[in-house]
Amino acid sequence: MHILFIMPYPHGRAPSQRFRFEQYLDFLTEVGHTYELAPFISEATWAILYKPGHTLAKAMGILGGFLRRVRLMFSVQSYDYVFIHREASPIGPPLFEWLIAKGLGKRIIYDFDDAIWITNTSEANKIAASFKWHHKVESICRWSYKVSCGNKYLRDYAQQFTQRAIINPTTIDTVNLHNQVRDQHAPGRLVIGWTGTHSTLKYLNQVVPVLAELETRYDFEFRIISNQPPTLPLLSLRFQPWNKSTEIRDLAGMHIGLMPLEDDLWAKGKCAFKALQYMALGIPAIVSPVGMNTEVVQQGINGYVCTTPAEWQQSLESLLKDPELRIRLGEAARDTVVKRYSVLANKQNFLKLFSDT
Repeated sequence: MHILFIMPYPHGRAPSQRFRFEQYLDFLTEVGHTYELAPFISEATWAILYKPGHTLAKAMGILGGFLRRVRLMFSVQSYDYVFIHREASPIGPPLFEWLIAKGLGKRIIYDFDDAIWITNTSEANKIAASFKWHHKVESICRWSYKVSCGNKYLRDYAQQFTQRAIINPTTIDTVNLHNQVRDQHAPGRLVIGWTGTHSTLKYLNQVVPVLAELETRYDFEFRIISNQPPTLPLLSLRFQPWNKSTEIRDLAGMHIGLMPLEDDLWAKGKCAFKALQYMALGIPAIVSPVGMNTEVVQQGINGYVCTTPAEWQQSLESLLKDPELRIRLGEAARDTVVKRYSVLANKQNFLKLFSDT
């Protein structure tokens, strides 16, 4: 089969693309498929996309993306499948998706790993959000040959509009990427960590008071790996700029990984990605009982699920004091990812997207 991947960002840049489909591309080649990648955003626009200012350059970059999409429509006919990750264009109605499915009669595989039909506006994206067309997700689901969903909540939404929606979890490459295991006995200061983009830093607010109390009694570093520095009232805070080339090494420096979430409709669509990253490296995760977190993390077996500040404090304190507990939960966490949420475990499920069954 000849497959076209329509995606928002350049290859290798965005986590959602890297862990949803880019790490499977070699497997497609192995079984005889060929593919082409068609990002909306160029490398030049990506370099300034999340930087302040550059308004004209960003606008020209978006315009350039639309022009590339128009040109792409003239070659779509040559592909057997068109895999669309999230959307063909970041703003406006689903014109390209309609043309591909209805005008050209091509089989769309529609992939998403967030509740992207829900408006999720922050201060950083409020201008762009006003041009979004969130309800287009429903239409694209109806037009698609198959819908690839990151978890059960997303699949249940898609099944309102199509019977060909499947769960295709966000997975971890435990062989070539997340292939280290944290040595919990290694000398050095204990590190509690969190990783994510600036838009999800808000979820940390609920654990800040707990960390502030614990840092008066324990010596630890609270490490945040992100694309923007946070402003949190913690003496233990250390900001680590996210860097693709050092991502695994930086994560592996943690002893405990956190994934707090707010219990809202948007967060229910989360695919436990942070927790999976920690767990793949043998790091026990402490998570909120929201979205896919409760499917991935088993209480007291491979991590902890916490609702109240008291539960967060008790779980953190237990892991801070007991390296053997961190090892036991970390080993179980790694085993969970390898068996259920690794690229190899999900390989056939992904390849089946490009079949008639």
